[in-house]
Amino acid sequence: MSNNTITRRRFMKDLALAGGALLASGRATGVGVRSRPDKLHVACNSYSWLVFLRRENRDLNAELDAALGELVASQLDGYEPGANNPQELDRLGPLLKKHGVEMRSLYVNSVLHESEKAEKSIESVLAIARKAKTLGTKIIVTNPSPIAWGGAQNKDDAQLRTQAAAMNKLGCQLKAMGLTLAYHNHDIELRNAAREFHHMMVGTDPAYVTLCLDAHWVYRGAGNSQVALFDVVKLYGSRITELHLRQSKDGVWAETMCDGDIDYRLLATRLLEIGIRPHIVLEQAVEKGTPKTMTPLEAFSKSSQYTRAVFAAFA
Repeated sequence: MSNNTITRRRFMKDLALAGGALLASGRATGVGVRSRPDKLHVACNSYSWLVFLRRENRDLNAELDAALGELVASQLDGYEPGANNPQELDRLGPLLKKHGVEMRSLYVNSVLHESEKAEKSIESVLAIARKAKTLGTKIIVTNPSPIAWGGAQNKDDAQLRTQAAAMNKLGCQLKAMGLTLAYHNHDIELRNAAREFHHMMVGTDPAYVTLCLDAHWVYRGAGNSQVALFDVVKLYGSRITELHLRQSKDGVWAETMCDGDIDYRLLATRLLEIGIRPHIVLEQAVEKGTPKTMTPLEAFSKSSQYTRAVFAAFA
């Protein structure tokens, strides 16, 4: 797992919040209704704004109001936050309303591979979800935590079974609330023949657990392989309710969504072929080697424009 992923998790604890956007229609759940059928809804994850503002010596938490204004100026429609507790959403609601930004999805961390911790984690996620629902959220995205950040230890079979059962339980309870659970992964879940990733799919009920396809983490986790990415789409495409989009060039994260290592036009085609139009969430980020030529507003404006062109048929 890269240091950037670790930073994201840890920074969520310091972040007062970040907002989310839903949309998703898939045969698996039929989630999502757009307010304007002629306009593609494109959202952005809070982590993207966090890292792009940070490299300008700006603080997303301190400048959340201004950042949401820039998000709107970049022609984005929604904001997907990460939240650690319901109280973090108290501040966000009025700001979303002020800027006319939708929060259709929300990102939460969870610990599900140990039975006792899983019960507490489920209750925490449900409490956040109840609050998020009042703000218009429809999709709850979770990436179950690894055993240790940056470590080489992997979950054993018993832990994977425990985690899958907890995912099912969480998804069932969210569905009863009128919400959809979407499983998200980073690169660590692709280790050892991707056993953790695949078991979260085959070991859970599609009625309760859908997939947030983070295209680039699948690509990177499989050794920079588009073959692996499109195999995942072939295997689990009908369960995809959300897309996290990030691009790289020659293996290094690009400053904007653009033509690069992943053929996103082909991804859009494949998703349309199986009849789904997931909720689209940008998640561009920076790492060593990422160019720094634009302001956050410029970068997200370009990413928004590119994404609308590539996924135009989704509208």
